[in-house]
Amino acid sequence: MTHAAKGHRFLPDIFVLGGVLQGQRIGYVRVSSFDQNPERQLEQVEVVKVFTDKASGKDTQRPELDALLSFVRDGDTVVVHSMDRLARNLDDLRRLVQKLTKRGVRIEFVKESLTFTGEDSPMANLMLSVMGAFAEFERALIRERQREGIALAKQRGAYRGRKKALSPEQAAELQQRVAAGEQKAKLSREFGISRETLYQYLRTDN
Repeated sequence: MTHAAKGHRFLPDIFVLGGVLQGQRIGYVRVSSFDQNPERQLEQVEVVKVFTDKASGKDTQRPELDALLSFVRDGDTVVVHSMDRLARNLDDLRRLVQKLTKRGVRIEFVKESLTFTGEDSPMANLMLSVMGAFAEFERALIRERQREGIALAKQRGAYRGRKKALSPEQAAELQQRVAAGEQKAKLSREFGISRETLYQYLRTDN
């Protein structure tokens, strides 16, 4: 969704720099469910408008990115925090950068301090490939650390994954033991369900 956020410095739709008419600076932000604060991605960056997608990097449905691609025009600049916020992989990154720059749209990556203008520069093409590969490698490392963390948690018995729903027999037992006065926190741990789920089973009984 497009929005006006606290961390962004907004400009007029068309502004003049050094007496030369400039295009618009448009921000793009992609956040996952694990991101704490999307505003930090473009904190203190001067933009006219921000398009925000809330999705995984693997998600092919990015409606706000599609809206941005339709919105920008020749002379505009798209500002993104980092390459991995724009693209799912290196091929996707190349495709999007080429698609924008062929239309006369510049693209800036804040974290990498890189700007692409569409000039057929061997150095620019090399940097795009190298930095995109690093971003892809970084994502792979994060996924590997997550897998290792889950494996260690499983060894300690602290990770059980997503629990299945209780069987009718288990639900009946749960309700009976609550009625008998057993502590709900203890029962939720024993049955491997959250307190909220436990109360849902109790409400169902009622």
